[in-house]
Amino acid sequence: MSERTGADIIAQRLADEGCRFAFGIPGGEVLALMDALTRAGIRFVLTKHENNAGFMAEGAYHRDGKPGILLATIGPGVANAVNVVANAYQDRVPLIFLTGCVDDTEALTYTHQVFDHQALLRPVVKASLRATSGAVDVVIEKALAIAQSGQPGPVHIDVPIGVAEGIETPSGMAVAPIPAASGPAEGQDLDAARALFAKAERPLIIAGVDALEPGAAASVADIVERYSIPLITTYKAKGLIPEDSPLAMGGAGLSPKADAILLPLVRQSDCIILAGYDPIEMRIGWRAPWPAGAPVIEFSAVAHNHSMHSARHVFVGDVAAGLGALTKEAPVRPTWQGGEPAAAQRALADTFKPTGDWSPATMVHKARELAPAETLTTADSGAHRILFSQIWACREPRGLMQSSALCTMGCAVPLAAGAKLASPERPVVAFIGDAGLEMGLGELATLRDLGLPVVIVVFADRSLALIELKQRQRGLQGVGVDFDATDFAAVAEAMGGNGMTVDDVDSFQAAFSRALAADRFSVIACTFDRKAYDHAF
Repeated sequence: MSERTGADIIAQRLADEGCRFAFGIPGGEVLALMDALTRAGIRFVLTKHENNAGFMAEGAYHRDGKPGILLATIGPGVANAVNVVANAYQDRVPLIFLTGCVDDTEALTYTHQVFDHQALLRPVVKASLRATSGAVDVVIEKALAIAQSGQPGPVHIDVPIGVAEGIETPSGMAVAPIPAASGPAEGQDLDAARALFAKAERPLIIAGVDALEPGAAASVADIVERYSIPLITTYKAKGLIPEDSPLAMGGAGLSPKADAILLPLVRQSDCIILAGYDPIEMRIGWRAPWPAGAPVIEFSAVAHNHSMHSARHVFVGDVAAGLGALTKEAPVRPTWQGGEPAAAQRALADTFKPTGDWSPATMVHKARELAPAETLTTADSGAHRILFSQIWACREPRGLMQSSALCTMGCAVPLAAGAKLASPERPVVAFIGDAGLEMGLGELATLRDLGLPVVIVVFADRSLALIELKQRQRGLQGVGVDFDATDFAAVAEAMGGNGMTVDDVDSFQAAFSRALAADRFSVIACTFDRKAYDHAF
């Protein structure tokens, strides 16, 4: 066997796991890692900022199911990535974050760009490891296991230059596998939960991010259809069943108007099933959404300590196995004989219908009408995302990607880029506010260089609309929320894409159709008045 460096061992193990892409920005401390990843068959993708690189890694993960790889050099590279690593932690994304660092002996007398990467990152990762000579194989094995177990999340590996470039002999030490999650044990608690479900006349399922795992997603869809149970999802879990289904109540968590329709339905239920539901995505309206002792059965991948809600029966482990145990031999019986879910669906449709004139809601409805069924979408954070997530009907899990726990701005374009790289055959459309796009305009050059025909739809209202709305609600001045317009069409053309500005339905339809057919990226700036979101969600 030929000699291998520490970087080779890390890269080959990631390739064996099925990882196809690594994203980041070069630096002297990671050159060996970049070279090893490339030789292992993992494509290195140069981005304009480490934060965006992490979101591209997440976008690829949502398409191929393999851990994302983010690469950053010492010091400023690591610091730049903190936001996206925190996002991966809160949004449950398995991200392997490789960072370069100087060797311990060098750090004793050399301080340029040197700080404690692990101390900075520990609060926002599942684990922070340091590659050590003689045990590199153990470190990467542990990192992959931790990143993908329980609730997925980021794992950091600090790789000293000497370890990356030095010849390594595999340690041969076995890494104890993290035990696979199992279903609930037979016993009185499970029997009581089964009895509650078996007699329920108004069962309801609320599903969240942990239900996106393949087995859990299939189980949720099967039980919803087999037992005619209405399904509410978090924004991250939209599409667990096609949202044109009569059982799909859509996404919830951020819109007070939607909450006013959905929460009464929840409170009418005589058996609420929480399937991988993590309230980290939810706002204040979903704190204590039902009284203590309510008929709630919870299946969770990990034990929660959030205190956002209570449950009569809690089962921690494999969500799919838990759902299967609950419904084992349960009879199929009529549900919701009063037609309440259908009434809620009608109310939601009426609340978020097109306004008839040029507005954000009308534009989103028109985009959904024009987009091919297989279109993948991303949404940035802001007022437009709340409205968009209520309107856009998803047909599959992960068909809409967004930062829904951390809710960080600037994610939509890099998420779309990563998704398009991993699924080049699918149309991909990013919906983003004007402030969010201005945060990451450099990645338009990345789309150009990669030849990715992503469509970017900009809600251009020259305002941080959600913050401005909150200021008015609290009787505060509108400070730091309004700004001048950017000519996004001109910027797009200057950076190698198509640029269009629209201000009515007909011009949007023409621009969107052109963008979907284009062979390069397109930016469609949809201009709206400030305060366009008043009373919208």
